[in-house]
Amino acid sequence: MSIKFGPDYVRAIAPYQGGRPIAEVAREFGLDEAKIVKLASNENPLGMPEAAKQAMAAALADAGRYPDGNGFELKAALTAKYGVPAEWITLGNGSNDILELAAHAFVQPGQSVIYAQYSFAVYPLAAQAVGGRSLVIAAKDFGHDLDAMADAIEADTRLIFVANPNNPTGTFIPGEQIESFLKRVPPEVVVVLDEAYTEFLAPEQQYDSIAWVAKYPNLLVSRSMSKVYGLAGLRIGYGIAQAGITDLLNRIRQPFNVNSLAQAAAIAALNDHAFVQKSAQLNAAGYRQLTQAFDELKLRYLPSSGNFVMVKVGDDDGAGARVNLALLKQGVIVRPVGNYGLPQWLRISIGLEEENTIFIAALKKALA
Repeated sequence: MSIKFGPDYVRAIAPYQGGRPIAEVAREFGLDEAKIVKLASNENPLGMPEAAKQAMAAALADAGRYPDGNGFELKAALTAKYGVPAEWITLGNGSNDILELAAHAFVQPGQSVIYAQYSFAVYPLAAQAVGGRSLVIAAKDFGHDLDAMADAIEADTRLIFVANPNNPTGTFIPGEQIESFLKRVPPEVVVVLDEAYTEFLAPEQQYDSIAWVAKYPNLLVSRSMSKVYGLAGLRIGYGIAQAGITDLLNRIRQPFNVNSLAQAAAIAALNDHAFVQKSAQLNAAGYRQLTQAFDELKLRYLPSSGNFVMVKVGDDDGAGARVNLALLKQGVIVRPVGNYGLPQWLRISIGLEEENTIFIAALKKALA
């Protein structure tokens, strides 16, 4: 008789699948890596800021030693940027680390976790990894129904994930609606406001979630440096919450969860305001380029506040996989979202103008 290791809820987890690497697609389809366009993982097409590269190079001299486990200098940079105490900051190996730390810190087996249909795939994984019970609230116009999420809170609910903008749909929740929701959540329930794409918001959409942290002791704001800051390969993110939350997160996080090169690059990137502005402008122009093409092709797409667009490429449930394969054969990598229950759709990361042009031409061939 074979031995089953671990609890059933861990064995039931389907591992997270990221966007396919360029090298893998090149091998499978016999393509030249240099000619492949990857628009699958919501990365910054500009890559890493030059200031971050220089900071990493300088930090290499000390890479034989362990990093600062407390991240003193990076926390100081975040403190200067947001005006919060260092004790309110938790550093993560990517913002995924913050999401998973929250589940481990606040959810016991059998307790419930709330998140929206079509929201980030890591939420159910984080809940399931600790034996949590997922309460998935039906989407409203492909986004969060905050009233329904508040109504769904049960006596054993300990954690709520809210993504704004949402991945993969790109939907946006106005700030006043989020604060109204926070007022309804019981104080013993932690709300993780996942803002991985907040830097791409238009000026009229922006709100001050960091100020809410001072008002709501149960709020944890999670942010990423993988997107607008271009540090996806370094895996760095952070959470901001009052000390009652961060103290627990720091008790269970790995002692050196953010490496020294990532810390150095993050400090430089945080201060490179010109790069962030250029990235946001490029994203806005790319969004117009893609959506104009979708309009011309008479394809339905969802208005997006992130650095990606979700587009419907057919009416049958095989459409997404079929068009995705046709794009891969042409050397264009996008993201199918059938695992989200959206088999007719693809998520397209916004690239450089020439990358978007190549994708549009490939899409026309795939649809034909």
